[in-house]
Amino acid sequence: MNKKELRKKYKELRQNLSEENIEELSLQIANQLIRLDIWEYNFYHLFLPIEIQKEVNTEYILQVLAGKDKNIVISKSDFESRELTHFLLTDSTKISKNEYGIPEPIETEISGIEINSKKIDVVFVPLLAFDEKGHRVGYGKGFYDKFLSECKPEILKIGLSFFESENLISDVLATDIQLDLCVTPSKVYNF
Repeated sequence: MNKKELRKKYKELRQNLSEENIEELSLQIANQLIRLDIWEYNFYHLFLPIEIQKEVNTEYILQVLAGKDKNIVISKSDFESRELTHFLLTDSTKISKNEYGIPEPIETEISGIEINSKKIDVVFVPLLAFDEKGHRVGYGKGFYDKFLSECKPEILKIGLSFFESENLISDVLATDIQLDLCVTPSKVYNF
């Protein structure tokens, strides 16, 4: 299937999930992550879920990272440049939803500790679908491909998905950045 077909299919599948389904599946994904050998790094980039898109609830992962005393990095989206700016999540960070329903840090002098993408060690990547080769389908704006291309080459890219892999995404581009792992409620894919 191509990206357009996959976006349609997985948006529909997600819309059929209840809040209880999302919480249970998100917890299962977090439990899969806890078993992985990925906790020796310092800077972890985490997306905050867009509730109207029924994304994976990353609150469980956030709690794991905080419990392990890791530096948690979240982003602010610039829809004109299609770039993400990254900020350290601290006790004083204020979060607000933007016009697209994306929870983001509000830049203030106190809470706006900006983090260069080269400092980030692990990125938890949002997605709609992925294939057996580690290619992903997002919402089509290119934010994460651009962001990941700016990171250090050894960055660990971990997709989070409620659903299992597709065999193949037929229209992968050279600029599409592959995942290293993808974690679902029942399986960890290693690419």
